[in-house]
Amino acid sequence: MGGSLGLALRGRAGVGEVRGVDPDPEALRVGAAVGAITRAAGSVEEAAEGAELVFVATPVGDLAAVARRALAAAGPDCLVSDVGSAKAGVLDALAPSERERFIGGHPVCGGERTGVAFARSDLFQGATWFLTPAAEARPDLFQRLHGVVAALGARPVAIEARVHDRLMALVSHLPHVLAAALVNQAAATAPGGREALRSAGPSFGDLTRVAGANPPLWADILLANRDAVLEELRAYAARLHDAERALREADRDWLLGFVAEAALGRERLRAADLAATERPWRLTVAVPNRPGAISEIATALGHAHINIEDLELRPGPSGGAGELGLLVAGEEAAREAVRLVSARGYRAAAVPAPE
Repeated sequence: MGGSLGLALRGRAGVGEVRGVDPDPEALRVGAAVGAITRAAGSVEEAAEGAELVFVATPVGDLAAVARRALAAAGPDCLVSDVGSAKAGVLDALAPSERERFIGGHPVCGGERTGVAFARSDLFQGATWFLTPAAEARPDLFQRLHGVVAALGARPVAIEARVHDRLMALVSHLPHVLAAALVNQAAATAPGGREALRSAGPSFGDLTRVAGANPPLWADILLANRDAVLEELRAYAARLHDAERALREADRDWLLGFVAEAALGRERLRAADLAATERPWRLTVAVPNRPGAISEIATALGHAHINIEDLELRPGPSGGAGELGLLVAGEEAAREAVRLVSARGYRAAAVPAPE
């Protein structure tokens, strides 16, 4: 992930200098060889000194500690972000003053092969990139991060950290647990002496593709998001108990509904996103010059599945209101955005963007 980020920053966002730091000297050598970094740093502090933006791409258990080191070493206008898949724990570990310059991030993408040698500059193209700004986050730094993420080809979406963690428990972390359980059960079972795994068809392979992926990484991720994963495991177990009851009682109607409901959900999963083809609308919002305003607005839209295609902040005079310009896709999204923003006490208006 870190190597792909370096390549994308240089090749897509036009960043001239990308410093890298890693405990493995070989990773730094390969990173320089493939063009992911322009210079290897000897420490987090050396890498962060004078930087405008620091991305932390460490195991999730180390994110908060490394972020704090970067924040302490960098200048007062340096933004620090990360790419971890569990957010609330990192924010909780930081002080309010640190959360002014730290904005969590999570690009929802990846490859099956790990290591900087397999880095790709197009890894983030079209991917959702969640941003989890705290209430203390500085508006100018949120704007900077939003712009960089968009320049990488990703779709920045702001949501609350705990909402992010619950979503990832549902659609990423729990599936890894279930895939591992399915493979482990099949590997330990041999009806009539015939090994179950050697009898599996393509559907089993599709369902368990993520099983066993990077054990140290996923053990840490599951522990970092354990509260949300536990909640979803309990909910999943309740559904399995319902299925068990239906089978025990030969309840065909329930099973028909169960499978039909899943088919409808699958269609929603596969539905094409047509919003990007709609005409863009420009939303203008009057915002006070205080931390948290832009984060609140962007998060409200992110929760409503309204993607911000572009963002521009024009600060107002001291004590006065600034102006936030947002670009969203389609009139319906723009009208809903005005409603959501106005409900939070901000003055907002939307018009079609110029052709």
